[in-house]
Amino acid sequence: MTATIHAVQPVLSARRRWTVLAVCCLSMFLVGLDTTIVNVGLPAIGHGLGVGTRSLEWTVDAYTLVLASLLMSSGALADRFGRRRVFQVGLVVFGVASLLCAVAPSAGTLVAARAVQGIGASMLSPVALAIVVNAMPDPRERAQAIGVWASVFGLSMAAGPVAGGALIAGFGWRSVFWINVPVIVAALVLVAVFVPESRAQRAQRLDLPGQVLLTVVIGVSVGVLIEGPRIGWTSPAALAMYVLAAVAMVAFVRVESRRREPLMDPRLFRSPVFSSAVLGAVAVFVVLNVTLLLNTLYLQHARGWTPLATGMATLPMAVGATVCAPLSGHLVGRLGPRLPLALAGGFITVGGLCLVRLDQHTSVVLLLLAYSLIGIGFGFANAPITNTAVSGLPRSRAGVAGAITSTARQFGSAIGIAIAGGLVTAAGPTGLAQASRPGWFLVAACGVLLCLVAHASRPTKDAARLASPQAPRAA
Repeated sequence: MTATIHAVQPVLSARRRWTVLAVCCLSMFLVGLDTTIVNVGLPAIGHGLGVGTRSLEWTVDAYTLVLASLLMSSGALADRFGRRRVFQVGLVVFGVASLLCAVAPSAGTLVAARAVQGIGASMLSPVALAIVVNAMPDPRERAQAIGVWASVFGLSMAAGPVAGGALIAGFGWRSVFWINVPVIVAALVLVAVFVPESRAQRAQRLDLPGQVLLTVVIGVSVGVLIEGPRIGWTSPAALAMYVLAAVAMVAFVRVESRRREPLMDPRLFRSPVFSSAVLGAVAVFVVLNVTLLLNTLYLQHARGWTPLATGMATLPMAVGATVCAPLSGHLVGRLGPRLPLALAGGFITVGGLCLVRLDQHTSVVLLLLAYSLIGIGFGFANAPITNTAVSGLPRSRAGVAGAITSTARQFGSAIGIAIAGGLVTAAGPTGLAQASRPGWFLVAACGVLLCLVAHASRPTKDAARLASPQAPRAA
């Protein structure tokens, strides 16, 4: 039986609303940072723990896979039991897992600790967005706040390699995990003082079958991309994984279509606008993670750069994302999502095309230009995608709305890491540049896809109607 919770949402002053946003952004900075900060340290981690590229891929994807798999349930838990409460639990889990990562004696322990980190992060990402959405009742102010949120999240992911390179140069690879601890402590204090409790007026029941099936779909899909080069794309093991992923996907859609309160309502995807927003979120994070991993391996293995120099090479990407994300939020608030999405697609396409002929001696100026263009596109993309998806659901289900787009982002991150790693796994230092060229074609193709998403963007009233919890459904 579904419980109904009558919660009085506090009316916050403008100063308090923006303080809440700042606190949520601090915590979200950690989630984004830990998605990418490890990238630049992969060679150092591999050397320190004695593992190869495939194990290093799992070091990154263990975090993103768990994060992507649990975001939906974490959003529903937050809507039911209280967003601040779940947010605080997530901070504690994330902090403890960071300590485990910092002292990990082996690659297996590190991968396991990264998975636990993903559990904590899943309680932060959608919940932070839900807290922000509920604190900002005015649509224009909410669009601006989402722009700031997207700016900080985008900055954290783009700045991860810069921060990682500096930390590794000064303190070794374990410092990229130690640095989380004081930030977590500060965030816990700030959340307790400034963030009010909120929850959905109508609590959603947990959907364990849907959660299990979603985890299988995401885990098997990305797992076969990572292990495919080793086991063979047409091997019996690979074929079995294809079948398992397909069966789990069909079962997921069938189960969710019949549940009164599903983990992810398949009816939402009847809306071309909502579907395109989710697809765009996947594409944007495929771009970011393909770019960061190929950059790390190319500059350190093929050109002999240090982790610090490699991280600094991505600084133009971080600057582009930071400058353009709030501008994108402003454009969304005034003109809607179409223009910033079109700009995002254009910049990303050109940036990817700059590197499709990458070789051992490609000009550093061209590299920095390409990274800058991709960063600008990334900055323009996040606010319109998030705003479109969130606007497609009632405010009472803001946690689930944020979770859908966050799941798409992290799924894109995992796919990007798997594809980029698969392209260069067998390549030596001299052949790595040529082996990575298909990855840059993929980046350009994702930019074109964003242009198509921009063309499809329009008000999402149909998605909101489809998401109505009052619609009849079989138990």
